[in-house]
Amino acid sequence: MEKIDVLDENGNQTGEIVSREEVHKLGLWHKCVHIWLINGKGEVLLQKRSAQKATNPNMWTTATSGHLSAGDSSIEGAIRELGEEIGLEAKESDLQYLFTVKESGINDNQDRKIIENEITDVYLIKKDIDISKLKLQEEEVSEIKWFSYEEFKKMVIEKDESLVPHREMQMKILEILGI
Repeated sequence: MEKIDVLDENGNQTGEIVSREEVHKLGLWHKCVHIWLINGKGEVLLQKRSAQKATNPNMWTTATSGHLSAGDSSIEGAIRELGEEIGLEAKESDLQYLFTVKESGINDNQDRKIIENEITDVYLIKKDIDISKLKLQEEEVSEIKWFSYEEFKKMVIEKDESLVPHREMQMKILEILGI
């Protein structure tokens, strides 16, 4: 069972460690990472979340993302998620920290109510990758695909229902990429 460090609403560790299930059941603040991957052709890599995911199944989101395990630094979590979800080996120097966002929301699914109170560090990797050589973690990811900057911008601006609604993060990414 995955254990997660509980944070206060300012992102400071409280010293409490609970299960991932308890974090979401009680709506406790916790740390996440999102990693955006772009290439030299002006494309952004998105993953389609698995149909089995409790939140936002079958929706497009960042190349990888995830909760930090108890004791992990943000960069350790980002590197782990890249390897686990899409089979991409990365080192700290590959990742560029961009910004941190706070997101709150409630996801009702058929099994349970999930209360999200996340403080998310956002990273960028600039790398040309042959995605056919990557190994996807089937429980997490059903597909990965390169989208042109313009395709991605259109999805964000038009609030495409196939895109996980991380609005603040997506708008900041559009600004950073200059699109």
